[in-house]
Amino acid sequence: MQTQLDTDLSRIMDSLQGAGGMFETRPFRAFDRDLPIIDAAPPSLPAYFAYFCAVQGDKEFIVDGPLRYTFAQTYAAARVVAGGLVEGHGLQKGERVGIAARNSLNWAVAYMGVLMAGGCAVLLNGWWSGEELQHGVDLVGCRFVIADPQRAERLAGLHHGAEVLPLLHDCEPAIGLAALTAKGGGADTALPELTGDDLATVLYTSGSTGASKGAYSNHRGVVQGTFNYIATSVMVLTLLTERGEAPGEGSQPIALLNVPLFHVTGEVPVFLQSFALGRKLVLMAKWDAVEAMKLIERERVTYFVGVPLMSFQIATHPDHDKYDLTSCVTFAAGGSPRPIEHVDRLRKALPHAFPIIGYGLTETNGVGCGNFNENYMAKPGSTGAASRPLVDLAILDDDGNALPQGDIGEVAIRSVANFLGYWNNPEATAAAIMPDGYFRTGDLGYLDPEGYLFIVDRKKDIIIRGGENISCIEVESAIYAHPAVAEASVFGLPDETYGEVPAAVFLTKPGSAVHADELRAFLQAHIAPFKIPVKFWEVDEALPRLGTEKVDKRALRERYRQEWTETVK
Repeated sequence: MQTQLDTDLSRIMDSLQGAGGMFETRPFRAFDRDLPIIDAAPPSLPAYFAYFCAVQGDKEFIVDGPLRYTFAQTYAAARVVAGGLVEGHGLQKGERVGIAARNSLNWAVAYMGVLMAGGCAVLLNGWWSGEELQHGVDLVGCRFVIADPQRAERLAGLHHGAEVLPLLHDCEPAIGLAALTAKGGGADTALPELTGDDLATVLYTSGSTGASKGAYSNHRGVVQGTFNYIATSVMVLTLLTERGEAPGEGSQPIALLNVPLFHVTGEVPVFLQSFALGRKLVLMAKWDAVEAMKLIERERVTYFVGVPLMSFQIATHPDHDKYDLTSCVTFAAGGSPRPIEHVDRLRKALPHAFPIIGYGLTETNGVGCGNFNENYMAKPGSTGAASRPLVDLAILDDDGNALPQGDIGEVAIRSVANFLGYWNNPEATAAAIMPDGYFRTGDLGYLDPEGYLFIVDRKKDIIIRGGENISCIEVESAIYAHPAVAEASVFGLPDETYGEVPAAVFLTKPGSAVHADELRAFLQAHIAPFKIPVKFWEVDEALPRLGTEKVDKRALRERYRQEWTETVK
């Protein structure tokens, strides 16, 4: 049965996206059909930045340690960087520029500057090893890589086709991004005109096929995805206003940003949406629950966003009552499922706030579903209903046919916010994007009578550790590279902190031997630390096989899950 909240939100969104509404939609032809597009959205990200930075002006935008920048100051700094890239470095429209750095004010300015210069912002995973960074750079043919000292060091000595431009943290953009303007150019340099069809971003995604793939999007897709989130925020704010629960007029929303900006959650719903909302972003260089609570209290943070373990660590911290957290009325989670038992515990520990959750993917520019407030409490196992006004959600069988309500199948999402494909990988693109425009997510789920999505399993062979996708095949390939290993299988095991962690079973070649610690040390040189299995089991016989001769991973996972569960208790 539809709740009163659902009824109210639907009524409000009908008004917002209808004729004359703030988010009125019109048809956009794609995949031989008309898809909704938000008419008021700017055509490109530079146009989006210019408009909303002018509107928000002197409001504080980014707090990064002692640095406090307004929207106008951030835009001005990015405009200088854009001019330096165009005039000084000769950046051409559509050329790829990698950004390899942790969250900071200068990351944000570099991202904006690249896009304003007409470049394609390639968001490299800051946790990758040098080899993984090299793969990401060369996969899409980056001309430049803007890298902080830690990531530049990882790339040092590796052969790739990009020029590395240094980025420094904890300083003004004029200093931290000086390398981008050192050859000339600046605020007066003419910048290229961009349309919605121009290339905007490449983000990396780990699927079941091994090495990370580069998911690329045009400006239309990213801007429309951002506006879909803005529409949701305005819908919820309108409801709170009707209830008399909205923040005071003129008050500024403030978010504590803990998810990496190189992930789609950090990029689209948090960073990009904040321009339109006039929302201040308080950055944390490294996650720490106590420091987070201090910042919530000091900055009067209203919105917390992170992977589920972060809000859970705050709620269960023995000192959380020592801090005034009452300003923070929303604890959002994304990137990985939030355990059902956490939802009630969060509400009880932080009774002034509601937990919420979203479901979206790199390939959908973060757009998908959302479950809010009391509805999330009522259906804690659901990621929510399809996000209006853009998302078309379906459950498909293996042949791509829509399944009836309640049947389990593959979750598929269609909207103009979806990515265009995987870079230089037409086979993977064709497998993921159906002719009618649906993106097959690789997640298995069903819809309840109210249209709420429940994810029950994965079709893809991946592990989600604290919001980071890990390809089992990629880790297996890294293990197989050790000369002593004959067979290996990698799978996920439950973990209270991270949701899942990777584990591995391996068999050595006759006459060879390798200890788990040696194998772990070997992997550290080739893959990111978060991908390295936390537990290795060595066996003395061939791994079990299915009739297809593939390793029976499900049997292995079930066999070792029990031992693992008993060990961690």
